Amino acid sequence: MAEPPTYQQATNVPPQGYQPGYPSQQPPYPAQGYPSQGGYPAQPSPNTPLVIPGAAAYPSQPPQQPQQPYLDPQGNPTQNAAETGSAWQDDSGFTGNSFSDKAIRRAFIRKVYLILMTQLLVTCAFIAFFLFYHPANRWVKMNSWFYYLSYATFIVTYITLVCCPSVRRKSPGNYICLAVFTLAFSYMTATISSYYDSEIVLIAIGITAAVCLSITLFAIQTKVDFTLCSGLLFAGSMVLFFFGFACIIVYATIGPNYILRCVYGALAALLFSLFLAYDTQMLIGGRKHELSPEDYIFGALQLYLDIVYIFLIILSFFGGKD
Repeated sequence: MAEPPTYQQATNVPPQGYQPGYPSQQPPYPAQGYPSQGGYPAQPSPNTPLVIPGAAAYPSQPPQQPQQPYLDPQGNPTQNAAETGSAWQDDSGFTGNSFSDKAIRRAFIRKVYLILMTQLLVTCAFIAFFLFYHPANRWVKMNSWFYYLSYATFIVTYITLVCCPSVRRKSPGNYICLAVFTLAFSYMTATISSYYDSEIVLIAIGITAAVCLSITLFAIQTKVDFTLCSGLLFAGSMVLFFFGFACIIVYATIGPNYILRCVYGALAALLFSLFLAYDTQMLIGGRKHELSPEDYIFGALQLYLDIVYIFLIILSFFGGKD
């Protein structure tokens, strides 16, 4: 009688251990074992691109650096050049990389001419008051000390605004200083105008407006760069300065000389017309030198002085009534 099959034969389960005919149970590693270095493989760096089988690898993104504050040539932190439109500016008000944005330039020009028109309106109001209000006209002529006081105020405020960039760029101190300067110089101009007939003053104002408008339009559209003529303007200023001393000596020794006065007035008118063209191109930009958008007070100040000086020079050609 045959013996019944065992449990392993009935269930067709191979016995424990290695049996011939079955696949090898040896691990799929090389016979030599692990490499001699051992340990886990090196971890990839954070900048190593992630490679996915069957997909293109994404390019690695460089780590973003924190934005550093913009520094001027002296190492002082300042505003970003892309926001202000000016790479840097020195204490003299000149820069070689201003107005990179046209919108900044237009806003700067609009602000300067708005300030300039306000100054000219104040000056015209002073002149009209002293011309047509006779008690004020008599008071001005009898109290010359106030003219010299206003002249001293004009000198102090002008030097402060021109030589101190921290003053002319910081609001509201720059507006206050400019207002004091405008009032002092307007009083001086009105005092000088009070010695002339009202018709002559009105004619001089009209001629000044026409001359300044034509020079401004010429300076804007011409290809001639007047900002390169700073040396010529300095030489002309020195000639006019010493020629004025010569006129004073002639006046003290010989007396008034109409021809000498006309020559002096013509030279002064020509010089300040060149200054007006120079300052206009500095304001408009696109030249060798141009003003920073932060110097709107400086730009309005220079244009105002040029225009008023041209008016006084034209007025001197007519001769006073006193």
